[in-house]
Amino acid sequence: MLDVNNLMVFFENALALNDFSMQVREGEIIGVIGSNSAGKTTLMNALSGLIIDMRIKEKRKGGERITVYGSIVYEGLDITELSPSERVKRGIVLSRERHPVFPESSVTENLKIAGYLRTKAEVREVMEYVFTLFPALVQLRAKKAGFLSGGEQQMLAIGMALVVRPRLLLLDEPLLGLSPMMQKALVDAIVSLNKETLSGAGAELMDNPEIKAAYFGI
Repeated sequence: MLDVNNLMVFFENALALNDFSMQVREGEIIGVIGSNSAGKTTLMNALSGLIIDMRIKEKRKGGERITVYGSIVYEGLDITELSPSERVKRGIVLSRERHPVFPESSVTENLKIAGYLRTKAEVREVMEYVFTLFPALVQLRAKKAGFLSGGEQQMLAIGMALVVRPRLLLLDEPLLGLSPMMQKALVDAIVSLNKETLSGAGAELMDNPEIKAAYFGI
């Protein structure tokens, strides 16, 4: 489904992502684990195409030079230079770090805004699924997103990504700053999304208490 080959990203002369390769097959849950400044967000920006927009904006204002090497192949197509909007249309959707939502709009309005590429019927269908996946949001439908807790905003942000009906869902730091209880709820929801549990090396990592403490805070 996704093949990342020797991906490197430079911000001027600073190396942000170094010779990174990975494969994602349909139905897999892949976790990328690393310390702060290891390049996780840069990777998400590269996969989603946001790095393309960042490069264009920096060039227009005469800012830092952003250079990308390597390739990103999605369903057999090289999308390394494809715009973020085109990637969304092909099913690649990013839920970004620190849950960016529309604070003055309600939970329901946020979900509807996110579904601008879908029909009203599709949006309604996925919204009901989001409320099933995150029952804590049910009683908050009419509440402005800016008044939600951090965990509630994170649930909403992931729900907004789901409304787009992604084939490849990218989650950047989905557990950042959340309580252990909220982290567990989100992990359970992510596993439920995939309709299967973690296996193999991924499960072994999640069973490692040092990994849990260092990177997930649990």
